[in-house]
Amino acid sequence: MKVKFSIVVFLFAVFFSNIVFSQSGFDTFFTPSDTLHISRRNTVIITESVLTATALVGLHELWYADYPKSDFHYANDNTNWLQMDKLGHVYSAYQLGRFSAEMLAWSGVSKKNQLLYGAGYGFVFLTAVEVFDGYSSEWGFSWGDVAANATGTALYVSQSLLWNEQRIIPKFSFHTTAYADQRPDVLGSSLSEQILKDYNGQTYWLSVNLHSFLKQSPLPSWLNVALGYGAEGMITAIPVENDERYRQFYLSLDVDLSKIKTKSPFLSTLFSVFNSVKIPAPTFEINASGGTRFYLFYF
Repeated sequence: MKVKFSIVVFLFAVFFSNIVFSQSGFDTFFTPSDTLHISRRNTVIITESVLTATALVGLHELWYADYPKSDFHYANDNTNWLQMDKLGHVYSAYQLGRFSAEMLAWSGVSKKNQLLYGAGYGFVFLTAVEVFDGYSSEWGFSWGDVAANATGTALYVSQSLLWNEQRIIPKFSFHTTAYADQRPDVLGSSLSEQILKDYNGQTYWLSVNLHSFLKQSPLPSWLNVALGYGAEGMITAIPVENDERYRQFYLSLDVDLSKIKTKSPFLSTLFSVFNSVKIPAPTFEINASGGTRFYLFYF
């Protein structure tokens, strides 16, 4: 199933946002604990367990139940959707792991355990869902998806170990396209479905913080350069007759919200939630069909 990762990240972000807004004004609540806070840690563990169980059961009943079961099998889908789905797995594993690690940091869990149990959450969860694919006749267990999950987790863990900060952040943006109208059952019939399903409108970014690499420069600490990848012309997973799909590459500016200085732990938490989304900004595109384009604001 190639929309599952976005659904899970969306649910996790909604949950994290609900924590933020339900505690609005209570900055002390959002201040990370310097030492292990048992009740906070238990809250994180219980909440993640409930969220995980709910998501797995929900996916199984609401999505997989619509398709026939099969014996466990593998599928090589590495050429599908011009690899947009694989980038989605990288993004989702990174962001799920980041959210989980940051919540453990809030509860005072050691850095080692933040990386082991927090950052690893995205990989474990998404790979578990991949097993569901293995028992569905519609799809199959994809080693390409597992590799993408591992890449997203490794991106977070390696930066934490090497720099003790995240200098390169996977981000996401979306715009509606005309392709969804051609096949709404696959690409989505509503905006919420299209955000999850229409790969033509999705863009995945690597947002690089310049100041982190150039500590002595006068550049603002929040200024990022973002490299994006997208694709268009896809109404099926693999090319069909008269197919005109092509790849798109983007160069843009971005904002690292985590680098905006504030004395409010509440705002820091809010910035963290929305730092998974690319900020609209001037963008230059070059694509595989030979075209170039400049956008004053691209999302």
